[in-house]
Amino acid sequence: MNAIAATFTQAWAGLTHRQFAYTQSVPFAVDAKFAHDTNAQLDTRNLNVYINGAQILKDVNVSIPKNKITCIIGPSGCGKSTLLRTFNRLNDRVEGLKMNGEVNLGKSNILAANSSKLSELRRNIGLVPQRPCPLPMSIYDNVAYGCRIHGIHNKKKLDSIVQHYLKAVGLWDEVKDRLKSPAAKLSGGQQQRLCLARSLAVEPSYLLADESTSALDPISSKKVEQLFTELKKDYSIVMVTHTLRQALRIADHVIFMYLGEVIEEGSADQVFKHPQHELTKKYLNGAFS
Repeated sequence: MNAIAATFTQAWAGLTHRQFAYTQSVPFAVDAKFAHDTNAQLDTRNLNVYINGAQILKDVNVSIPKNKITCIIGPSGCGKSTLLRTFNRLNDRVEGLKMNGEVNLGKSNILAANSSKLSELRRNIGLVPQRPCPLPMSIYDNVAYGCRIHGIHNKKKLDSIVQHYLKAVGLWDEVKDRLKSPAAKLSGGQQQRLCLARSLAVEPSYLLADESTSALDPISSKKVEQLFTELKKDYSIVMVTHTLRQALRIADHVIFMYLGEVIEEGSADQVFKHPQHELTKKYLNGAFS
């Protein structure tokens, strides 16, 4: 539990109040000390990543548009997940890791941040993992976990937060009568929505999703895709996907990678309908995957 909790403690932070247009509002007060710059731009400049001497990312320059779904696509092993995890430095514990260049959140270079500054910057970046990863505790405590880390302990406030975000991910009606039950007893699709609620409860501006539907059944995958489409009203979502059909369905912006390089980047309409690079055309036509 300690290792899992440590990972999420690093990735979570900050708490502000928003309302989702598609759910009932659950009002609650928020301490000003959790506020952060919701307009901060996330981008990379000349980013290079090496693991044990092998170059994984090569001179990557991308800019993540606000309030859109950005899908990172490309064949297996091209560096998609490495790029995603570099946005909030979740690769730091990888043995033999070396990085240079910049990952900027607003005016701050995340790669140059010390531990205290990094924790502050991570308040703007949430994570939905590849496979559902509920913490070994109750459904309620999973959602409240990040809030407690950052000083929210009032039970009435926590109750409102938990209810609000379980409603936001369409899970409230399914679990409201068993909030104290272990999260591990939920189905895979329910666990993934719980993980999403847990990330949203600390209100990041950016949400990173690493193949977040790959382990789900088609119905659960569709629910998560629908949630992402609604969430972009309030969040900027960066999603790694191996499923080209999924990117075609939900992407607003696309980054195509091959062997650690960004080959093409642009709007979904531009990349999918009018690709400029020959490699992009071959990938979209199924020449490799």
